[in-house]
Amino acid sequence: MNPTKKILVSGASIAGPTLAYWLHYYGFDVTIVERFPELRLGGQNVDVKGPALEVIRKMNLEDAVREANTTEVGLRFVNQKNETLAEFSKESALSMTQELEILRGDLVNILYEHTKADVRYIFGDYIKDLNEQPEHMEVTFNSGKTEVYNLVISAEGIGSNTRNLVFKERVKFKYLGVYTAYLTIQKAATDSRWARWCNAPEGIVFMMRPDSYGTTRASITFLSPEKGYEKLRIAEQKQVLIDKIKNAGWEAGRLTKEISKSEDLYFERVSQVKAPLWHKGRFAMTGDAAYCATPISGKGIDLSMSGAYILAGELSMTDDYEKAFTKYENRMRGYVESSQKLPPGIPGIVYPTSGIGVNILNGLFSLVGSKPVQKLISLFTSKNKAAKSEIELPDYR
Repeated sequence: MNPTKKILVSGASIAGPTLAYWLHYYGFDVTIVERFPELRLGGQNVDVKGPALEVIRKMNLEDAVREANTTEVGLRFVNQKNETLAEFSKESALSMTQELEILRGDLVNILYEHTKADVRYIFGDYIKDLNEQPEHMEVTFNSGKTEVYNLVISAEGIGSNTRNLVFKERVKFKYLGVYTAYLTIQKAATDSRWARWCNAPEGIVFMMRPDSYGTTRASITFLSPEKGYEKLRIAEQKQVLIDKIKNAGWEAGRLTKEISKSEDLYFERVSQVKAPLWHKGRFAMTGDAAYCATPISGKGIDLSMSGAYILAGELSMTDDYEKAFTKYENRMRGYVESSQKLPPGIPGIVYPTSGIGVNILNGLFSLVGSKPVQKLISLFTSKNKAAKSEIELPDYR
């Protein structure tokens, strides 16, 4: 492999720096371009488990990830009076809290610190045009400068602009019927090391989760037809959220005040990316740009990190980049498709629209959370059992 081969990666979130780390490890000259002027360190909890944990261990980053743990001890389902209906510690197979819970922004920062000495980072710029030539790709940036690379890889988010330059209308989105908003809020007396989940009528789910910074991470998710809220200006998005929850009870009053002053609000439709192709010529995609599965799947970090690892590994094994791209897609496609499959009724079943529906769901939470039922379930499920490998991660080294 030619060690001077130049690769441009677009996106400095999780997939991008992971890909850059392994490309550099195999001798490539790597540049990452990120359209924002600095790292985006906001976001909610993410799970580091399964394939993601395996990649983290290969990168010798497990200790750093453990040190950044959010301190969350488990999940409590509460009613609108904030009474606990059921609780599941992180040891329970029914808890969404994993052994390694880390804020998305903390994971981004760990990956950046681990790669910045070996990878060139360009912040505040993005790819405006791609012109493929027989031996290289000419890249024009929004800043006006033009550079030449052997390959270009998009590791951007669900709304990837670089993907649109290559595939345009060929990529489809599967909208799952819900919008979600994330923000950081001040910690209150009702917050603890337990995550709290509260259902409200009109298909609303509130969540509060602890972090390691003395603040609380809140999310608001609700059923809705696709209305383009994600395209609104931030002030308009805030008003949509406030109007949606202001009469929803629980801690809606607190949240409306926090939404008004939030500086890190993220508001987006929950959609999966369905791309028939992940590569074309000297261009390829990985992470959410190629196969976003949504947070509902619980597989986002697994897909981002395993996909980046496999793509870099396959490129290291041959000078034929098209062959490498094809092998990467062959290895990942089945895992992506299985990760995007959701159980019947999900997500709609957990977003009841009436008070009666909320009461029925809360009753179900109480039943499942009772000691006899939890004991019975524990006989058949356990987080301590060795998990079956979800996808093979070859040792390309």
